[in-house]
Amino acid sequence: MKSPDPNGSNAPDQQGKPSGFSRRQLLAGTPLAAFGVAVSGLNLGNVTSSVAAELTEKKNSVETAADPSPGSEAKKEQLDDFMFDIEKDGKGWTGPGGSAKEASVAEFPLSQSIAGVSMRLNPGGFRELHWHAIAAEWAYVLEGHVRTTVISPDGQAETDDFQVGDIWYFPKGHGHALECLGNQPCHFLLGFDSGHFSEFGTFSVTDWLGHTDLGILSRALNLPAAALVNIPKKEVYIGTGHVPPKDAPDNLNPAVPPSQSSHKFRMETMPPTHEFSGGFIKVVSSKEFPIQRTLTAARMDIESGGLREMHWHPNADEWQFVMGGEGKVTIFGSHGRVKTMAYGPGMISFVKQGYGHFVENTGAETLRLLILFNAPTYEEILLTSWLAANPAQLVADHFGLTLDQVNEFPKDSDGIITSRI
Repeated sequence: MKSPDPNGSNAPDQQGKPSGFSRRQLLAGTPLAAFGVAVSGLNLGNVTSSVAAELTEKKNSVETAADPSPGSEAKKEQLDDFMFDIEKDGKGWTGPGGSAKEASVAEFPLSQSIAGVSMRLNPGGFRELHWHAIAAEWAYVLEGHVRTTVISPDGQAETDDFQVGDIWYFPKGHGHALECLGNQPCHFLLGFDSGHFSEFGTFSVTDWLGHTDLGILSRALNLPAAALVNIPKKEVYIGTGHVPPKDAPDNLNPAVPPSQSSHKFRMETMPPTHEFSGGFIKVVSSKEFPIQRTLTAARMDIESGGLREMHWHPNADEWQFVMGGEGKVTIFGSHGRVKTMAYGPGMISFVKQGYGHFVENTGAETLRLLILFNAPTYEEILLTSWLAANPAQLVADHFGLTLDQVNEFPKDSDGIITSRI
């Protein structure tokens, strides 16, 4: 009996009859358009498993052949929603001394690198002594006045008073406390350089002492155990006390040396980094505020009808908080993925590092934004600056334009514009 052809041309089917197809015919001779029919209609038991596998692989490649661009499969993916209303949907805590609402990855999964907290303190209210093990704390005062006290690992301490537009920065692990000054409530936005941080999982002094044996506390605090029986048995978090005096009092130990590394920066009163026809931007990086080593902050105003130009940030994610006004953000995520979402006061927008985006003011009022980047320095690339840095003919060839048309492109981009034509 004759041996079957090693290429399978004479391989019998289950009834002992030749299948009529060879591997060479199937994999080379069959037109591409017929592969869907060949694979779906063919009894795969008639060919070897290796041929069937190759056919299936080739069929899958044919199905995507209509879109030959690299990464075409990514077009099937959708961009995640990148807006979150921290005031409406943030995880909350409320008590007599104040309130807090947060947006961590638990509430806003996209924001892996930055978490935020909107905190309010009533007169006499205080955010108790605490520290954060996994994140540095940044803040911007939105209303009222705040006093902070912070201690660094070298034993130096600093007490500062903050007003609207001031920012603070406490490095990871530095112990600190916050107090509302005066007879009016205060409101501030906190930012943390890890999206996995939770304000409700910090290390608070009452939580620690309330779960420590009284005998140990007696020895640590130099008081009889009987004097400590009424300390809080659980975390206070935001407490109530006396309204602090106008002038900062001495510390418990007046000999504690003052900090040589200031934690305070007057952001709102600084001159704009760039001022445009349609608004301005103020950038505070580690260059301007040396202790702020893991974040860069920005204040941006976009006037009614203004546009924050198409751009991207090569070195950082972007986390925006809307202080006032209305607008919308459009993000480009490569491979045809584009999404536009609207936002307003109290909402957060998050743009991943390197993603192209732009912001439009869609309301009648100025769009006022507070922005964080998870990098110590500020970097951006504007679309118009990028185009202008290339040969005119090359740019014209990209878009099917004439040289005269390309020469109308802006040469010196503003960053924020009202109109150009």
